[in-house]
Parts: sequence; C-alpha cells; structure tokens
Amino acid sequence: MTIPHTVPVAVVGAGPYGLAVAAHLTGRGVRPRVLGVPMESWRTRMPAGMFLKSLPRASSISDPAGRYRLADFRAASGLPPVGDCYAVPLDEFVRYGEWFQRACVPEVERAAVVGIERVRDGFRLTLDTGEVFGARAVVLAGGFPPYARVPEVLRPLVEAGLASHTADHADLAKFGGRRVAVIGAGQSALESAALLHEAGAEPVLVARTGELLFGEPPASEDPADRPWPVRLAKPGSPLGPGWSFTAFSRATGAFRTLPDATRARLVRTVLGPAGGWWLRERLEGRFPVLTGHELLTAERTGGDGGPDGGDGGVRLGLRGTTPELEVDHVLAATGYRVDVGRLDYLSPELRGTVDRRNGGAPRLSAGFESSVPGLHFAGLSAADTFGPLMRFVCGTGFAARRISRSVAAGPAGSR
Repeated sequence: MTIPHTVPVAVVGAGPYGLAVAAHLTGRGVRPRVLGVPMESWRTRMPAGMFLKSLPRASSISDPAGRYRLADFRAASGLPPVGDCYAVPLDEFVRYGEWFQRACVPEVERAAVVGIERVRDGFRLTLDTGEVFGARAVVLAGGFPPYARVPEVLRPLVEAGLASHTADHADLAKFGGRRVAVIGAGQSALESAALLHEAGAEPVLVARTGELLFGEPPASEDPADRPWPVRLAKPGSPLGPGWSFTAFSRATGAFRTLPDATRARLVRTVLGPAGGWWLRERLEGRFPVLTGHELLTAERTGGDGGPDGGDGGVRLGLRGTTPELEVDHVLAATGYRVDVGRLDYLSPELRGTVDRRNGGAPRLSAGFESSVPGLHFAGLSAADTFGPLMRFVCGTGFAARRISRSVAAGPAGSR
C-alpha cells in the first residue's frame, strides 16, 4: 500500500502525557500530528465525583514555558489559589486539561488510531476514518484503559454483565439500590465504594490486606511552612514527603538501571494500595468492609445475566471469616498491568518485536524509545522503566522533555 504522506511524528493519545509531549515537541520546532479526544479517558473512564489523589501543585501538565499549570488555569477561570489541603475534583482537572489543549495543542485531531505497522522509513498508521499516513516516529500515550486487570475468576461474569472493572464506568449512580462487591484496597477501590454508598448503592469492600491504609493529611497548605527539622527529615516532593519519594522524583532517569525484579517490586509497592487522607471519613462506619479476605470463586446465581446483569446475581467464595458473599454485581478495582501484547492497534509483528520485561512492559531507552527505533511509550507504559512517577500527572515534564529531545534527534536506529 502506498503511503500518501509522511509526518515527522504522530502522538497517539490526547491525555496529560500526550498533550505534554506534543507541547514540548512543538517547542523544539517539531510539528506533531496528535490523534485522540482530549482527556477522553478522564471523562469516560473515571467516575463522576472522583478527586485526584495527587496534590494541586503535583497535578499540572507540563509545557515548555511552565505557563499553563493548574494554578494558571484556576487564575484564568477566576478561581482562588489553593494549597496542599485542597483535593482536586475530577471535573476541574478535565476542564484544566481541555484548557491546556486549546492553548498548547490546538491541532489535536479527534480520530482514533486503529492500526500501526512498521515500514521501511518508519510507520504506517490507519485511522478509524479510513485515512492512512506515514510517520517517521510514533509516541504511544494512550493511557491506562488497555491495561485494566480483571481477576481470571471474574472474567466469565464480565461477559454476563455481572462484573466489571472500575475503568468501565464514568458514573456509578446506575448501581443505586443494588448490592455491589468492590474488590481491592487502593484509591480506586476505596473511592468507588464511597461513591457507590453516596449514590444509594450497598457496597461491600473486599480486600486481601489486613487493614485499610490512608495518606496523612498535609500539615499545612504550603510545604515551605513546615519547620525546617521536619523538612530536613522528610523533604517535600511531587509524590509526597520523604527521602525515598524525593529520590523517585529527582533521580527518575536512574530507575531504569535497576534489575528487572527490583523495578517491578518498586513500581508495585511504592505508593501502593492506600486511599487519600480525605477519604477516611467517607468510608469508616458507612458500609461493610471485609479486610483479610481473598477472592477464590465467583458464580452466577439466578436470572440470565445479560449486558446489564439482568435479574441474576453473584455468589463469591472468599478465604476469610466471611466465606461466602452474595451480591448483584462485582466491581474489580484491581488496577492495571502493562502488557504491550494488549495494544491491539499495533500489528502482530510490532507487538512481537518490542522487547518486553516484567510481564509485558516495554523496555525503554533513556529517551523513552523502545527496541523498535522510532517507537516511544509514555505514561503508565513507561512506569516499569522509569518508576512510579510515570503513574502520575507530575511525571509529564520528565517524560515530555526526554521524548521530545529523543524524537528531535531521530530514531536510535538512524543515529
């Protein structure tokens, strides 16, 4: 197939990482073609009423001049300044992302990439519009949806409409009046359970951990107001106070030099399952919480199921003091597992060529380039190489600077 035209770089995805990369590429004089609906996953894959776990000062999308931070958006919108004790609402962050896009990446094309193949001079991309074009480099910044992890035991129930992942819902109000088992102990699980309760549902939280963990509330609105001995013992960082968080924030480039097993463990455990400090009062004493319980089995009970579960229900077999639980629906807040093999828009040849580690995550160069010259990964896909910073918006600056520099220099295979 003849490729009608070729662009220097295509950025796939228009969430925080895609927008930041595009802004930094433009700042280097490289005009990207950016594909995707701005902030789509944040609007359609996260429940209404959610708050960001990260602090306001750690929730800004990076631009080369640093003029389009969350604080700048609030000022431009006539909103007052906020400090560390302010939990950023999801709808505010989405509006901020769209404001950032209009200002920094106005050329975003609302089209979906349905195919990417490797060709002699780069890549051939196919859009859902039927258009085909070439790109010398590609940056994959499509975010978390393809990596949603559902326990094997629940997968038959997903097909029956009796179980789902938290990434499948933009509004949990539809579960009002129904009994829902929420599986997990992290922010997503705890906040989803709280939102279900507030929407009139009857949640039951099921967690393997012996106790639920919550972050500590900020000691002040501004970390500079903390006494200097406290700042010395626990210096501030975008990930939170403490020397380890400071290391992950400031020595992000060194993370990739660690052994595979060490990186996998740190990505899994640093800032592991825990809820934001502001969630505690919305959970404690509000609904049943089964800590120390492991999901063993799940089976349908009654009804025919169907896309919305029909009149059917679910019986869960648990390891713990409550061995059995009957609910109307199961919500898996079981996180994400990066696996390039799940990116079905990549051709089989591309998926098979990318060097993968730790269960499927791409092994990346210092410039976020994979083993396929010119193919870069950003955001959650890069967490196995660069650490937990890549799981948060505050990582957009590091990623965008590295990727834009790498793309401007050209694919590793041509250098």
